[in-house]
Amino acid sequence: MNALQFLTWVRGPGLNIAIGIFMLGVLWRLLEIYSLGRRKDLSAPRRTAGASGLHTVFRRSLPAPGMLKYSPVSYTAGYLFHIGLVLIVFLFAPHILLIQNAIGLSWPGLPSRFVDMITVVTMAAMVAVLVDRINKAPKRFLSTFEDWFAWTVTFLPVLTGWLAVQHLLLPYPTMLALHILSVEILLIVLPFTKLFHAFTLFGSRWYNGQVNGHKGVPV
Repeated sequence: MNALQFLTWVRGPGLNIAIGIFMLGVLWRLLEIYSLGRRKDLSAPRRTAGASGLHTVFRRSLPAPGMLKYSPVSYTAGYLFHIGLVLIVFLFAPHILLIQNAIGLSWPGLPSRFVDMITVVTMAAMVAVLVDRINKAPKRFLSTFEDWFAWTVTFLPVLTGWLAVQHLLLPYPTMLALHILSVEILLIVLPFTKLFHAFTLFGSRWYNGQVNGHKGVPV
């Protein structure tokens, strides 16, 4: 299989397989979560200012008091690479075109040079988070194979996409095919790893806040 055949496969059958597994995996995990069931809380609700699901979503999206000073790399680099990933995925013109071809929706994108800058910052932030995890003994001790694997499958699409756009390392068709393949791997593993928090992050925060808010406890 030459480079063009490889590119044709990852853009066709490979992408269809990855999207199929991704959608089925997400559906299965969501059904698994919502089928757990919760007992109805029959106690009288206690009203306390700031105790609600919405307040918890907002509070948990900001660093806890003092934590930014205590762990600046984790929070600063963490926010940078999460925001960067969202901007790259949804505001890079070729990605918008792909979404438009798939579901018919389109919106204005960011200038390519700006996306290029965001990509470099995102990769630097991800490397900083990785180095911080390796250098801090507690974080390193608590890290499992899944943590390192999740970082790798998230980083590779960003790296290969940037290399393809810059025409670096390998011929463009080969690097583009590797970029698409890395995205497909990410799609396949996302529903079955910690990366699934992309779908449960705000819902779980809202639920915890709602449950505790019923008791009058802001969290």
